[in-house]
Amino acid sequence: MKDWTRRSVLLGLGGSVIAAAVPARASDGPLKVVATTGMIADAARTVGGEFVNVTALMGPGVDPHSYRQTRSDILAMTRADLTLYHGLYLEAQMEEFLDTLAEERRVVAVAESIPSDRLIAHDEYKNQFDPHVWMDPELWIIVVEAVRDALISIVPQLEIDFRANASAHIAEIRELHDYSKAVLSSVPESSRTLVTSHDAFSYFGRAYGYEVMGVQGISTQSEAGLTRVADLVSLLVERDISAIFVESSVSDRNIKALIEGAAARNHKVHIGGHLFSDAMGPEGTYEGTYIGMIDHNVTTIANALGGEAPERGMRGLLSLNL
Repeated sequence: MKDWTRRSVLLGLGGSVIAAAVPARASDGPLKVVATTGMIADAARTVGGEFVNVTALMGPGVDPHSYRQTRSDILAMTRADLTLYHGLYLEAQMEEFLDTLAEERRVVAVAESIPSDRLIAHDEYKNQFDPHVWMDPELWIIVVEAVRDALISIVPQLEIDFRANASAHIAEIRELHDYSKAVLSSVPESSRTLVTSHDAFSYFGRAYGYEVMGVQGISTQSEAGLTRVADLVSLLVERDISAIFVESSVSDRNIKALIEGAAARNHKVHIGGHLFSDAMGPEGTYEGTYIGMIDHNVTTIANALGGEAPERGMRGLLSLNL
């Protein structure tokens, strides 16, 4: 690779266009990329391949809605060639810092590349959208393409490599989407109701024809009131729903309240499984990749709600002890 000179580029941030100066890279080694979430880091590693060194700020079980940057995070981002974050107000506590960082460094909000007419509007806030777009593989393809374009903008010499890697990954995501449609459609229509800890699965519901209900709102920072819990208990009893789901990055306190409330009305509800919502599975595992994360969720939901899916998922790689 050749050295890059200091140049001005256009960055899409928060729907606006910002002129920013991008410092020259200090070496010809792998690009230093920082990604806020594990899902974005996975896309960057897959598309960038051997040409990138990716650091993920948020690991397994970390809630991006409440995450605040640490001193080491700040150091990593200020030294990075590229910082990728989700946007759509997912990293709500980091927004101010990321906006400031974008004045000096290359920063891209990759989920904001999705056309607004394909996003789900927030129930309470005007011009705000549900950020959980990774739950719909077809939308996640757009994010992968945004990651690819961000890498190309820094190292145009590697465009062929980045495009080839992205195309291969997109083919995997499409295979995942086809698998998801097949196994989720095996669930009886009357059972296609998904009750989880918070509203992270609306895009999933829209993509696959499921009614989705979260105890908490879109953000885990919202509180579940007694009325909401009581309403969901009534729904569980009236619809004879027997399986509800815990999320890996959200407390199970409200889910336990639903189970106890249903039991008080002589209706037995059990936990149908643990789902990955705002973070992926353990590092180094299949579930610690985007493909494995969604495969786990889809397979778990289908089997718990009366459908048919292979016990170990699309590729036979799912762990049995998660």
